[in-house]
This record gives sequence, structure tokens and C-alpha cells, in this order.
Amino acid sequence: MKILVAVKRVVDYNVKVRVKSDQSGVDLANVKMAMNPFCEIAVEEAVRLKEAGKASDILVVCIGPAAAQEQLRTALALGADRAMLIEAETGMDSLNVARLLAAVAERESPDLLILGKQAIDSDNNQTGQMLAALLGRPQGTFASAIEVQEGSIEVTREVDGGLSTQRLTLPAVVTTDLRLNEPRYASLPNIMKAKRKPLETLSPDDLGVTLKAHSQLLRVETPAPRQGGIKVGSVDELLDKLRNEAKVLGGES
Repeated sequence: MKILVAVKRVVDYNVKVRVKSDQSGVDLANVKMAMNPFCEIAVEEAVRLKEAGKASDILVVCIGPAAAQEQLRTALALGADRAMLIEAETGMDSLNVARLLAAVAERESPDLLILGKQAIDSDNNQTGQMLAALLGRPQGTFASAIEVQEGSIEVTREVDGGLSTQRLTLPAVVTTDLRLNEPRYASLPNIMKAKRKPLETLSPDDLGVTLKAHSQLLRVETPAPRQGGIKVGSVDELLDKLRNEAKVLGGES
């Protein structure tokens, strides 16, 4: 089985982001970048499937600047076999990303596509669903457990009422949730081996995809600072503050 894993280059989750003075976006100057945490889970799951003898080839794909090769090398050090960088502008919308990944999938014909359910920078949670729709393949989102069977895959999802298990006919698209696994750390020998693994660089034109803007970023603002809470002495005082200060209650209750 061939697996395609999509990864994204984002600001490291430990970094406190800063908004540019002109509110045109997030300041990325001298900021540590890393692989999106949900994408790390996707890579880990693919590697585990290969270690279990269920997969034979793992291709990781990233869409972004040339500097994203660092995140691809990390994925290779974690156990992926090949990497592909599609050099394109950062910040493109989910539909453009899905179209590029669909073009790669048409070229590579993977049996399973694994993506993180969302990226921690945009938080859109759209790419996996759009990709499945473009390819016309079944999808299992927010996977907390995966079991590959002959010609199909069972995906367990956490829902409000408990757990939901879906059986998908391969080829399929799966997006990963936090509880699916615990990603490993890349060892130094594997980091050295990753430098010799193939990494292909393409452009959207190479894949026959013409990018089109579907949304426009107007401005980015820093959230208003949160005020500290207070203690109230009675239920009546609480209701009074909710009604007259917070303005979340109306009329008498």
C-alpha cells in the first residue's frame, strides 16, 4: 500500500506570535518554524502502518517556500521514504491546497491519503474534506484509531455520543485527531539518513494547476487582553452583573 501524507510548515506552537504593525499578517521574521502538530501525527501513523507491514511506500508532500524542505527532512527522518515540495506562496486558501494535493494524488495514485485534521495557524479544518471531494474518495475525519484491512480501512472517530466507526473502501482520505498516536522523536542516525532520501521540488505549473484566490485577508488583529475575573457574594449579585454589565441577560428572571 502506498501512503501520501500532507504536512504543513507553521510557526512553532511554543512561539508567541506577533502581528505586523500594518496588520497585514503575522510577523515571521526570525521566528522558529516547525511541522504542524497534527501533521506530525499523520506522519507517525503512516510510519506505524509501514512498520506493521501494511504499507510499502510513504510520500510526504508540503506546499510552501523552499525553507519548508526542513520540515520535509524531519518527516523523512521520522520514517517517510520520499518527499515532495510544491513551491508556492504561503497563506493560500484550503481549496488551492486541496487542488494541488489532488494533482499529486492523480500522479502518484496512493491507496491512502493522511492529513492532519487542521493546521494550528489557520485552524480551517477544510483541506482533507475538500481533497476527498475533489478526488471522489471516501473520507474519515478526526480519526482516533485506524485499522487497515484487505481493501478497506476502519476509522474510529470520537463523537458527542461516544465513538463512531466507519469502514472506508480504499483508496480513501483520513484526517488525524490528537488521540490517534504520540509522535516519536527523530534519532540522530535517522536525521543523517534523511539527508540522502529523495526530495523532489515541483511548481503548481508542473502539476497543471492554476491557482486562484478564493478569499482575501483584510487584516490581522491581536486579541483584546482578557480582564481578570471577580468573585461575587450571591446569586443576585451574579445575575445583576450578567444583566447590567456583561449584557448577556435581558429582562427579569
